[in-house]
Order: sequence, then structure tokens, then C-alpha cells
Amino acid sequence: MSTVNVQIDLNELLNGRNAQVQLSVPQLVEKVLKREEGKLTTTGAVSVLTGKYTGRSPKDKFIVNEASTADKIDWGTINQPISQQHFENLYTKVLEYLKEKEEIFIFKGFAGADPSYRLPIQVINEYAWHNLFANQLFIRPTGIESPKQDAQFTIVSAPTFKANPILDGTNSETFIIVSFEKRIVLIGGTEYAGEMKKSIFSIMNYLLPEQDILSMHCSANVGEEGDVALFFGLSGTGKTTLSADPNRKLIGDDEHGWSDNGVFNIEGGCYAKCVNLTREKEPQIFDAITFGSVLENVMIDENTSLANYNDVSLTENTRAAYPIDAIDNIMLPSIAGHPNTIVFLTADAFGVLPPISKLSKEQAMYHFLSGYTSKLAGTERGITSPEVTFSTCFGSPFLPLNATCYAEMLGEKIEKHNANVFLVNTGWTGGKYGVGQRINLSYTRAMVQAALNGELDNAETGKDDIFGLEIPLHVPGVPDDVLIPEKPWTDKEAYKTKALDLAGKFIENFKKFTNVSEEIIELGGPLV
Repeated sequence: MSTVNVQIDLNELLNGRNAQVQLSVPQLVEKVLKREEGKLTTTGAVSVLTGKYTGRSPKDKFIVNEASTADKIDWGTINQPISQQHFENLYTKVLEYLKEKEEIFIFKGFAGADPSYRLPIQVINEYAWHNLFANQLFIRPTGIESPKQDAQFTIVSAPTFKANPILDGTNSETFIIVSFEKRIVLIGGTEYAGEMKKSIFSIMNYLLPEQDILSMHCSANVGEEGDVALFFGLSGTGKTTLSADPNRKLIGDDEHGWSDNGVFNIEGGCYAKCVNLTREKEPQIFDAITFGSVLENVMIDENTSLANYNDVSLTENTRAAYPIDAIDNIMLPSIAGHPNTIVFLTADAFGVLPPISKLSKEQAMYHFLSGYTSKLAGTERGITSPEVTFSTCFGSPFLPLNATCYAEMLGEKIEKHNANVFLVNTGWTGGKYGVGQRINLSYTRAMVQAALNGELDNAETGKDDIFGLEIPLHVPGVPDDVLIPEKPWTDKEAYKTKALDLAGKFIENFKKFTNVSEEIIELGGPLV
């Protein structure tokens, strides 16, 4: 199938009798309720269930092996190749499947808040609630921007279409396939809406570096003096929570680009975890869940329609999708200057990393490439308890290019703009997972606040003798004993054993980076 034929088929779908194009949020909510895809909660949010797929399916994600991009993609277990023939056959079947539906829903918008680097996209959905999700998460056209602008990438999502692995070249009934040549994302067999969001992020991670822009899996905010902070980390490490600061304007909670002009949000909304959500702990997120927001897998009281954020009977990966302007304290447009402070967030299940440490440039590069954390329950299928992982650049599932491309760009920008970098452990203290306890969120907030305010720039530090990290000895609002990871452990030998175990895992993982300078390895990694 040629590119021309693909476009003809797509136009037939876009202009078909069943196409519902650019519906408003109230119209989409009406569709969701009429089609019984979800229920309305007391706040006006739409409550939906995603079936057996309550998280991403990384083993079902593919990139089409095409001549124009094959030499650029970092092929492997994350960027799995699929043949052009399999893609085109499956694409044709999905389009034919959607043509027969009574209704399909189309959203036209953008990825990238900076108009200079904006990507026009369109999203074609089988479900009205998926289109509502796209409306909330991506950037919506304003009155001066035409939604009819030709899309440069199209998502085609058909959750109820299931692949035949034998015929279609997939690993299961589920598939998330990106064709950079055809500029198509093809999704089927899963109702989890996050696949759409992360597919566009993966695409931006391919396109932006070609323009010398660093694409980043991070949240960002800006202070009253224009000081910008970035928060890197995987799902569940606190990016959304810590960046939603009432004293700082939110730029975005998950995906950003860093150009020569500064930082810009890639999205137009937030996709926050809401397990155990309360107004007391996270007021900005709690109050943002209003009319038109989408609640995924949150249990609802049948009598009162109240959301029960403490109920994780379906999954711990309960989510809320809402537009960024649902938060009062935001930066609009979602663009700011160069970062002053960069925070790497990790949820250490070993319980041995310091709650906060200041990194040298070499340590920053080492820990960025390592991307150590613990995957938390529910963020992916099959994860039921914290699982140690090294996710390069804190986002390896979404990086089509070789990781060193992103790491080198970050190193250059840190040096050029003199940014301070901190490693913050939001995981366990006083013992490993199951023995110790999660670090108090109020302490984490105090440590991050001190880093942002510059209070740690010249603070007295002590060096960790295993990881070589510089640990501030005093942080306002935090007991001194909390700062030194060994002190909360009652069994000091057990602490040392676990710390040496984790250090060994760092060293072993880093062996895969064969083209990294010896300086980064020697000055950035563990001392053992």
C-alpha cells in the first residue's frame, strides 16, 4: 500500500457519514453518557473503566521498520520492529472496521505549546470518552488557530478491534504501532487511554532532537522571579504532585521540550495518578477534577456518585485527565525560560538512597542515563509491587533514538545554563519495601523547596561512602536524621548489604553504555 492510498483511506474515514468532528466537551460528555461508556460523578467528571488493560502494554508497542527511519531507531525490546506489510494490512482492517461503526469521534489539535515547534495532530476514536481524553490532554485550538490545519500525525484508536498475532505479526491481541513514514499511530485491543498520550510523546522524542530540542519526560514549574524547575521521574515518583506547587506556576506535569528559547509544555492537560487522593494532600489536583475531566478506573459510589479514591480494587493506577487550565496557578502559554534547578525523582525500593543529594555534572549525567527507580504497582500490566528498574533518561519506553542522544543534549544544556541538579528519593527509608516506610511527603516538599530557593547551594554536606553523593546535613523543616539514609535503619549491617547490592546493580546496568566517557563513569557512579 502506498502513502497515497493510505491518505485516501484516511480521508474517507474522516469525511464519512459516521464522523463526529471536533465535538465540544459538553457534547462529548453527552455522547459518553448516551452510549453508556461511563458515568457522571458529583463533580461533573466522567468515570470510565478500561477493562483488563489498566496500564500501558509495552510489549505490544511497535515501530514500523521503514527505510527512511530504520537507521535512526534504537531497535530492541523497547522499540520493537514490525514489517511494513503487517502494518499496512492491519491498518486497512482497522479503517474498514471503524467505517462500519455507527459513530466515530475526531479531535484536531496540537502537541507543543511553542508555536515554533508545534505538531498538528488529529485523533480518531471508536469511543467518545477516548476523544474526550484527547480533548483534555492535547492542546486545543484557540479562536485564532484553525482546527482544520492539516495534521502531521494521526492517531487511529479502535479498542474493540483485536489483532490476530499469527496473521498480524503482533505479540497479542493488543497493538500500538507507530509509522513515522506514514505519520500514523495505530492502536487496538486496549481501552487504556494513556497509550494515545505516550504515543505522541514518543513521536515528539523522535522529531524534536532533529531540531536540536531536548524532549524530556518531566514536569516543570516557574517561580515568581522567573526561575524554572524541572522534575524528572517515572510514573508514581511524584512529578505531578511536586510540580503542583501553589507558590509556583505550573508549566506542565509530564512532557516538555527544551529549546534555545527555554522550556515548553508538549501537552495541554494533566494525567495525574489519583490513588488515595485528598484535597488536604494535593489540593490542586483534587480541585481540578471538574466537569469534563476523565476518571479512569476510580470506583464510584452507586448511590451518591462520589469518587472513592481510596478504592484500588481494580488497580492502583487510577488516573484523572483534565486540561491544564483546570488548575488556577498555571503558566499560559505553557512556555518559560531556561531551568535553574533540575530534580531527578526516584522511588528507591531498597531504602538506601538519600532523600536528597546534590549532583555534580558527571553525577547528573550518570544518574540521568541510569534512570533508576522502582516501577510502582499498576503503572504497567503485571506490576503488583515495586520492581527495581533502570529506565534510561527516566523515560526509556518512549525514546525512539539512542539514549546517549538525549543525555548528551541534557549535559550540554546543564553546563550552558548553569543549572543545579538534585537527586530526590521519594521511595523508602529505614528499610527496604515491606520493612521500611515511604518517605514523608511533607519532608520531600521541604527538601525540594529548599533546593528551589537556593538554600542548598552552599549548604554543608557529607559524602555518602557508597554512592559518592553529596548529602545536605541540614534542611529547614526536615529532621537531620532523616537526611542520612543509614540512620533510620535499626540494622546497620542490613543497610550496608542493601546499599552495596544497589550500587552493584548501578554498575552492572551502566555497562551497556559503551560510548560514554570514562570521566562520567569514574566521577558519576558509585565509589565501590
